[in-house]
Amino acid sequence: MSLALFVSLVVSAGPAPAEGQPAEGPEERLIAWGLAHRDLELDPSPEGKEVDQVFVEREEIFPETNPKLFDVLHVKTRDSVVRREVLLKPGEPFDATRALETERNLRRIFILSVAKVVAAKAPNGRVHVLVVTQDRWSLRLSNSFTLIGGLLQFLQLTLVEVNFNGWGQSLSIDTVLRLDTFALGQSFTERRLFGSRFSFSEAANVVFNRQTGAVEGSVGQVLFGYPIITLDQPWGFLVDAAWNVRKRRIFRGASVWQLPYPDAQGSERVPFQFDQRELGFDAVVTRRMGDRVKVDLTATAAAYVRQYTPMAESRLTDEQAAWLTTNYLPRSENATYVEGLATAFSNDFRVLKNLDTFELSEDQQLGFRVSAGARWAFPSPLTTQPFVEVGGTARYRFYRWDNLFSLTASGGARLRPGLPTANERFAAELLNYSPLFQGGRFVTRVLVDLRWNDLNNRQVLLGGSQGLRGTFPEQFTGRNLVLANVEYRTRPIAFVLGTWLGFVLFTDVGSAFDRSPLLQATAGFGLRLLLPYFNFDVLRFDFGVHINQLGPTPGLDRLNATWGQVNDIRPDILDRALPL
Repeated sequence: MSLALFVSLVVSAGPAPAEGQPAEGPEERLIAWGLAHRDLELDPSPEGKEVDQVFVEREEIFPETNPKLFDVLHVKTRDSVVRREVLLKPGEPFDATRALETERNLRRIFILSVAKVVAAKAPNGRVHVLVVTQDRWSLRLSNSFTLIGGLLQFLQLTLVEVNFNGWGQSLSIDTVLRLDTFALGQSFTERRLFGSRFSFSEAANVVFNRQTGAVEGSVGQVLFGYPIITLDQPWGFLVDAAWNVRKRRIFRGASVWQLPYPDAQGSERVPFQFDQRELGFDAVVTRRMGDRVKVDLTATAAAYVRQYTPMAESRLTDEQAAWLTTNYLPRSENATYVEGLATAFSNDFRVLKNLDTFELSEDQQLGFRVSAGARWAFPSPLTTQPFVEVGGTARYRFYRWDNLFSLTASGGARLRPGLPTANERFAAELLNYSPLFQGGRFVTRVLVDLRWNDLNNRQVLLGGSQGLRGTFPEQFTGRNLVLANVEYRTRPIAFVLGTWLGFVLFTDVGSAFDRSPLLQATAGFGLRLLLPYFNFDVLRFDFGVHINQLGPTPGLDRLNATWGQVNDIRPDILDRALPL
């Protein structure tokens, strides 16, 4: 079923709640449904009481009151798949923090749209644990896309069964359409191999040229591990092998970026395209310690090969190829390295709503989170040049009076014997969700990402849906980024089948630059659509106006659509002490 058909069905299927009548959320409805099924009553003060029994109530994709139009094609998640995530056992005292952690683990499973754990009254002063879940549509044509005006920059369609036979296994056929290539492949994921806590996944794609149909490469990954899935789990490990061998073309808008080659006439252009060959392997082990403050100590042994060369199809002269390699291509290098990483965070988690996903629960870790590490690429037959990389990241998240504020900063550098320091980078983000008031809330994000002596020649492409809405796609380029997004998000409107619709007013200010920023400003409006039985992220539509240049941007090109909120677009260095 197409997305457009489903949206049409949802919107036309019934009226929204009457004005002034509060809309009951999907989680509240699910808890009431589960209690009624078991003829139970909530216990207002369960903490410390002995758990008598654990009940699991699993709802189909759509509530019982709605037609089972889609449920006939769906195998409901099995009882054992839910129970293996429950951290509360009969005979143990009820612990609200363990209940919340169970919820977080269940919500990480994509096959469940809603998961709640509550305590109900039981005989003799004990409590029952009731776990209620609702399935998400599992046989699905999943999609990810970026549409700016009439330009479809990226489209990923995945025919996937994310809950094979109700066991929580994922099998998929993947297609990825870019402006220059088409990729076809498959993937398989088993979160709990043979019912254990071991996990396994693999994926492989073949890349074809859209114009010629010729094979241009392949991309794939294989992972096996014992992931840390609870706060008190002491050990975890991961073994990972990956490859990415393909041709790369960097686009600005609908065309390959034509770089200005510094010839005498100043008219020569060099297409920004190259051959990419990346191979990698790593083995990671983590030790977790602590109670109120959790500490993860991680050790890694790894190796990689990264080679980037100008395409033969570009027909460049030796001088042009050398210029492209020096100034724009990522650095070609091989390395064998060991890495140590220490992470500490406060064991304080909250469940909040109406931040990014409307009425669905969002897990937020409050307080501090700091991480620091070092990577040593030691001399070996594989290593191109020995180096030491150091890095760290710190975040503090504060919640009071329904205001959520977080500040994150991260930095790193590469030290090379006898050579200047390289890959120096600093990034910071301020993100604030204002208290809810009549009609909605403000969401403000300010972001900076600065680089010096970058061996990989990374370029920031800013425009379109990438944080500066209302401009041409990739209209602005540079090594550094400053960006501010301010949105006013309305309260969501509830439709039938658990669909939620919200509206947004926004303004964006930002610049991609090499030396000094030239700020660009946009403003506009948009809507957000949440289909919780199909996806956790909202579907985002935005229409913006480029305030600095009101005339040149055609109306259609001011419209962009994709999944997720604009604050989801952020540098990965903010989440990792060391670059990948």
